[in-house]
Parts: sequence; C-alpha cells; structure tokens
Amino acid sequence: MSESTPHGLAIFAQRVTDAVAAALQLPADQIQLERPRNEEHGEFAMPCFRFAKVQKCNPAELAGRLVSDLNIADVTASNIGPFLNFRIDDLALATQMAADARREDFGKGLSSERTLVEYSSPNIAKPMHIGHLRTTVIGAALARIFEFLGHDVVRINHIGDWGSQFGKLLAAWRRWGSDEKLEAEPIAHLLELYVRYHAEEKTDPSLDAAAKDEFLALESGEENDARRDWKHFTELSLGEFKTTFERLDARFDLIRGESWYEDKLEDLVQWLDAAGVLEWNDGAIIVDLESEGISTPCLVKTSRGTTLYATRDLAAAKSRWDEFHFDRCLYVVGAEQSLHFKQFKAVLKRCGTDWWNRIEHIPFGLVRFTEGKLSTREGRVLSLQDVLDRAVELAREIVEAKNPDHVDKDWVAEQVGIGAVVFHDLKHQRQKDVVFNWNEVLSFEGDTGPYLQYTHARCCSILRKADRQITDVDPALLADARDLWVALGRFPAAVREAAEKREPMLLAQTLLKIAAAGNSFYREKRVLGNDDPVLENARLAAIDGLRNTLAHGLMLLGVPTPEEM
Repeated sequence: MSESTPHGLAIFAQRVTDAVAAALQLPADQIQLERPRNEEHGEFAMPCFRFAKVQKCNPAELAGRLVSDLNIADVTASNIGPFLNFRIDDLALATQMAADARREDFGKGLSSERTLVEYSSPNIAKPMHIGHLRTTVIGAALARIFEFLGHDVVRINHIGDWGSQFGKLLAAWRRWGSDEKLEAEPIAHLLELYVRYHAEEKTDPSLDAAAKDEFLALESGEENDARRDWKHFTELSLGEFKTTFERLDARFDLIRGESWYEDKLEDLVQWLDAAGVLEWNDGAIIVDLESEGISTPCLVKTSRGTTLYATRDLAAAKSRWDEFHFDRCLYVVGAEQSLHFKQFKAVLKRCGTDWWNRIEHIPFGLVRFTEGKLSTREGRVLSLQDVLDRAVELAREIVEAKNPDHVDKDWVAEQVGIGAVVFHDLKHQRQKDVVFNWNEVLSFEGDTGPYLQYTHARCCSILRKADRQITDVDPALLADARDLWVALGRFPAAVREAAEKREPMLLAQTLLKIAAAGNSFYREKRVLGNDDPVLENARLAAIDGLRNTLAHGLMLLGVPTPEEM
C-alpha cells in the first residue's frame, strides 16, 4: 500500500524475513511474522506448520533445524515446539530506536495512491448529534493515517441536503414555521418542525401528499419557494456544522451535498440504461440484482419520477471516478447501511465498471442511549455540541484542581475535553456498538485520551526543564530501556495496520502501550539531576522520542497535544 525506508522494528523484521526465506528457499513475501503471545519470547514469531508440510517433516523438527541454520545480525532465534521466536539484541534495539523515535518522519510512508474518504455527512436542518461523532472522528482519523502514509487523500463531506425528508420539512414549515423562531434558534426550530410532522402525519393524511408536492417542486429545478427556503435552511445548517468540525479538527477538501449531483441524475439514468441494467416495475425504475445474490432490487426512480438516495449515490460515485480515478474510495457510514452499499456496488458491477470494487463501505456500530438508539423523528437527540461543551466543562474543573495557576485553563480544558471524547470513541473496535454513558465518556482515568495527553505534556515539561540540545547520545546507556524501545518500535507497523484494516483502534491501543512503557521508564529511571551528564543526555533522548511518537500518534487520531496540563 505504501513504501518507505523501514523504521522501528520493521528493520529487524526485514532481516528475519529475508533470512528465513533464504533458509526455506522461498520468496520473502511468503514469510509472515506474528507477534508472540508471550512478548518475553521476543519481538517476532513464526509458526512452522505450513512450511513443514512442504518440507515433509514435523513442524517442531523444522523449527529446531531453522534455529541452528539461521544467522541474523542483531537477532537471536529460538524455538518453542513448532514456533520460531526472534529476539532483538538490547544494544542494537536501543541504537536503532534512540535515533528513529526522534525523527520527524518516524512511521511515515511514501505512496503514489489516491484515497478518497467520505465521512461525517450530517443532514441539513437537523443538529449534529452524538451519533455523528463516530463517522466524523473515524473518517478524519483514517484520512490523516492514509495521508501520513503518503497517499493523496481527498476528504469529502457528502451533506444530506436532498431527498423526500426535505419535502416533509417544507410541508411542516408551510404549516407551522415561524420566522421569529428560525432567526433565534434555526436548527432547533427546524428540528421541532420535523418532529411535529412525524407526530401528526399519523392522523393527518394530507401531510404526506403535501410533502410529496413540495419535493416535486424542489426537484423541478425552478427557482420557486421550495428551493429558496431549502437554500436558506442549508446555509443556516452549514454555519452550525462548521463550529463542530473545527472543534473536532475534521476538515474537508470537498463539501458537496446530494444536491450537487442534481444536474447529473438524468445523465446517470441514461448511463444505466445504456448499460442495459434498467427495468420498469409498476411505473418505477429499478435495477434487478438477483444475478449478484441480492434479492432486493435497487430503486432508481419512484413511480412519481423522483430520485432516491441510491440514485444520488450512484451519480456521486461515477462523478468521483471521472474526476479522481481513485485507488480506493472509503465511505465511513454506519453498519445499518450495509445493504445499501451492497446494492450500490452491485449496480456498478452490473454496469461493467472496472472500479466498482475500489469502493469500500467502512461500517461502524451505533451510538446508543441506554434506552435505545437515537431518533431524530422522535426528537430524542443528544446534541454533539452539548457533549463537547459538557466534556470541556468537566475538564476545566480538573485543570482547576490540578493546576490552579495555569495561565490559560480554558484553552487546556478545551483540548483535554475534546481529546477525551475523541479518544473514547477511537479506542473501541469500529464495528461494535457504543452505549453512550456520561461516566464512561468523561472519565479522566485509565485508558483515556487525557492519560495520553498528560504523558505527552510531562515529556514536554522534562525537556523544558533540561533546556538544552540533545547531542551525541550513547545508546549503550539506554540498552536497559527495552520495554520502551519495543513499544515505540511497534508504532510504524500500527499505523500501517490501522490503514490496512481501516481500524484506528489499533493505533489507539498501541499509543496506550507506548504511554505505559514511557511512564514506567521515567518512574524507574531518573532523567534530570543525574551526576552523569552523559547518562542524563541519553535519557533525555528517550523522553524526546516518547514525546515525538505520542505527538505523531495523537495527531493522527485527532487528539490535541497540549504541552502543559
């Protein structure tokens, strides 16, 4: 996926791979190293079962034979039954990592690939709620990770500003809208109207007809009342979204609503027709997907002639391919949309495109209240801004208690509060549901963002107190910091694995291990005030490597890195 000069443990892994491949007379790409279950056995492991079958011998026998045959610079091989283990020499490890961990390009890659990431995508006229947190922070993290690995990344915010729901909102606005309320609290009033529509449509059938008429007027392309009101609602919503995106450090190269593809919809339908995939069913236009193993057809146009979400997604995908010719296009969208993406990709496959499988749905679990999932229709929404504000408020109380003399407590509280919310989400496996609980989200103890931020800030404090350049580091004085060097050395691989598996959690967990090793290092080994300035210099280099790696990793996740807390 990306190429670079090996950093960290990858340098030693390459030596091991090359040596094992030569001993087995196999290409190096057939050798896959693992992490030992017990890390006391070494940094890498390799089961011999598959190779023993080819060699026509017992796996344990092959492992023992390889241990005798292998001669790897700075790496010792051993075996436990059918498993080979490889341990890096202490001094070689310290020599490599004392230099690598302080490099600005530590863990970075080089790539000629182009990666598109669509994420966040809130709906116009509705507040961003806690449910939008996951797509926003996961998507932003993946975009940063791929960019760090050298990809040409295009960040896309596919705003939900089109569809039948806007017909419903416009119908509600006509009946109950208030210019005064809209001016005072625009999003709150629009949400109030949307909720009222769904409450009253159950007993008032005329609402449904009015909503369909409004959407037809909106799709007509004419500059009418429906379109003017819709544009106004869009402007109000984008203004509110901008504040939230800035706080979460989520930026976009393209903000294109579904409406951006409005003038491409007829061309899209004609393209589908030319590909021979369209069918008419009771006045509606569909694509049958039975041949792709999907029993539910993809609806392209309703019997009333209006388009759907799938139509606009197909138009967007084709437009993106024509514009960017991407290597991959990631859609960070909830797992509940899995069928939509299966249909969406199947349509593109049936059309004969050679890029349909470059599109990837990156699903994630729901954020739930303890009483169930969020619902805009029912009005049970926890505003994302309220969550961030509450986190910052609680962080301010902690900063006040821990460092009452800090000159900018509000600034630190903003960084710590936002970091707590972002890291809480990203430390969880992407596809698992997250039950929203204030106590868990805003805990400032344990495996949390503030713990990582504090470790980084403490490193900065030590380096400020030292107030000198770190030169001529003697790695022999750091050979006893093995746990720290191994933890730091796994950082580059964690970044790559997070990209390959589209899973920021892997990086988050690696950072927690790095911080734990770092805290143990400066708890057990005195850094400042040593009688030996050469030893102090070496340990400062270790602290600087810890600081640098944490700064890179937290940046990739979108967690701020205050230098004082």
